[in-house]
Amino acid sequence: MAASDLPYRQSLDNCFADRIGGEGGLSREAFDAALAETESSLNWLRRAHESNELPLLRVPARQDDLAPIEEVAEHLLNNTTDIFIFGIGGSALGAQALAQLTGWGTQANVQKGGVRIHIPDNLDAATMEAVLGNSDLRTTRFLVVSKSGGTVEPAIQTLAAMSALEKAGGGKYMKHHFAVLTEPAKNGKPNPMRALAEANGFPTLEHDPGVGGRYAVLTNVGLLPARLLGLDITAIRAGAAAVLKPVLEGKGPAHVAPALGAALQVAMMREKGTSMSVVAGYADRLERFLAWYCQLWAESLGKDGKGTTPVKALGPVDQHSQLQLWLAGPRDKLFTLFLTHTKGKGPEALSSIAENTAFDFLGGHRIGDLVDAEQRATADTLAKNGRPVRTFTLPALDERTFGALFMHFMLETIIAGRLLGVDPFDQPAVEEGKILARKYLAEGKV
Repeated sequence: MAASDLPYRQSLDNCFADRIGGEGGLSREAFDAALAETESSLNWLRRAHESNELPLLRVPARQDDLAPIEEVAEHLLNNTTDIFIFGIGGSALGAQALAQLTGWGTQANVQKGGVRIHIPDNLDAATMEAVLGNSDLRTTRFLVVSKSGGTVEPAIQTLAAMSALEKAGGGKYMKHHFAVLTEPAKNGKPNPMRALAEANGFPTLEHDPGVGGRYAVLTNVGLLPARLLGLDITAIRAGAAAVLKPVLEGKGPAHVAPALGAALQVAMMREKGTSMSVVAGYADRLERFLAWYCQLWAESLGKDGKGTTPVKALGPVDQHSQLQLWLAGPRDKLFTLFLTHTKGKGPEALSSIAENTAFDFLGGHRIGDLVDAEQRATADTLAKNGRPVRTFTLPALDERTFGALFMHFMLETIIAGRLLGVDPFDQPAVEEGKILARKYLAEGKV
């Protein structure tokens, strides 16, 4: 696939021994062997698309869910100042990643039309009390996202919000304040959240039962919040389709960007004993995307003693806290850097202000110039010190780019899982903690 067909450019060059030395670099033989193994995974993906065994692969081409998304969005945006999105993990991280395209998280959460978007996914009593207390409940709306409908964190958030409305005298208007996105009823029996929604007349959307939460960002789970934020949801799916296209066209692994990435990750684990996957972005708007990746990679592959630990970092700030370790610490990491086109952007330091100071070399430069220099310097320094570093060059941070990145890393994760011999779609170890938390709550041990 031509590089111009994708809104990013992936480079693996500085991961190989013939470029960065044999102590940290991967042999071409190990990589080629892993890449050849991905052929069977690509064949499986094509069959899964044809049979709809993996509904995720049909999502980029979907059109049937756009009208319901629009209808619920209009409901939530009607006479609204604040929208809360209740969800956790995959039900929130994708939405947060897309929200950062608008500056969410760095501009007091103010969005298009003056509506403030809140996504309090990490359940915290003080945070919830503060954000609810600072909102006018008469013009506040709530979107609840829960695939199973039984997840306790969004459930207690929903009940708390309903209770706050009731206490404020708005109980009779409850149905105008909420919408719920959850799985459809099974055998005629709704899940707990759907039952709550139906009992109160809340509008509902169906979470595709065949798409797990951490893979759901391209479904209405991610696109409804994106629509609330004023983003182009068709462009998100177009970016995803561009990454999927060579897979469906039967291209070989060398022409499928996620297959190249999966082969790199797995070959590094096998030959070099890599135990950590460090992802670093050079833009605030990438921070939640990196968090989304960490959940996807960790929860999908951390099984049977396999997988690598994902670690996110944000440049330039984390250069000051982690770069020393990256360069001189254990050789147990594969680095993936996301480089943005930032040169010539941002506020300028005037030469007339900087001259005759120790910072005269910054005069005439913009903030984006320094970020550009630092991101390139970090990538080059890692390589010169024999640390394997993959780069993604992102000419634009927009909806199409994010859609492509989401699909790339979902496919990379799925392919890596098949190479490692683990199921990338389940998370059995997580359930133990959930069961125990319910037990403690019932016993009053909180």
